Amino acid sequence: MPQWIEGRVVGRRDWNGRMVTLQVEAPIEPYRAGQFIQLGLEIEGEVVGRPYSLVNPPDARPLEFCFNIVPGGPLSGRLAALEAGEPVLVARRALGFLTVDEVPAARRHLWLVSSGTGIGPFLSILRSEAPWARFERVVLVHAARRAADLLYGEAIAAIAAARGERFRFVPFVSREATDFALPGRIPDAIADGALEARAGLAISLAASHFMLCGNPAMVEDVTFALEGRGLRKHQRKMPGHIAVENYW
Repeated sequence: MPQWIEGRVVGRRDWNGRMVTLQVEAPIEPYRAGQFIQLGLEIEGEVVGRPYSLVNPPDARPLEFCFNIVPGGPLSGRLAALEAGEPVLVARRALGFLTVDEVPAARRHLWLVSSGTGIGPFLSILRSEAPWARFERVVLVHAARRAADLLYGEAIAAIAAARGERFRFVPFVSREATDFALPGRIPDAIADGALEARAGLAISLAASHFMLCGNPAMVEDVTFALEGRGLRKHQRKMPGHIAVENYW
């Protein structure tokens, strides 16, 4: 069970009626970019908590969380309805291994592949110094059904401006035509080379490390596509190329 502390909502953003960003002030323990933490509310006399990835880098406050509103779910709708000044329970300690220090030392290129609100932990990583001290190139991939579902455009533009040719952003939009995003699905773009062409970077057994975060179907299908290229899941006892986290 997490050790709960009381936080205070200081801001919120409604992206599209289905995805919400919540900003919270809470004195949590130090954490690593890419980790998640539990948020909770007391509902009918019982604390209901769920894990949510931290979007802000470790040296920035307030804490920031981006999540989907799950229809009929016990918690997400209530969290999304919170206004500035209202209390929310926050676990004191963050957890998770989707962090740069878990990447094998030999890897030079970091691919961050996300769908929906799974982009959250990658924004925490990208806005810290951790990846830029480790990798020559970093590619952020974000997939959505519609252009309106692509999140944090201003933050991504700021990263691109600060990091220049070391950073590349590749958006995917699957259910409408755009003049800027790749169409279709990420696994298909891995298979036909479109992802590498857009990123200007080859997928390499020696140099590439992939972090995947998003809906389970995307994570499974991208993992399968990468395994078809010879990459394998990463384990501490057997270093590989693919780290995953399912996130809705």
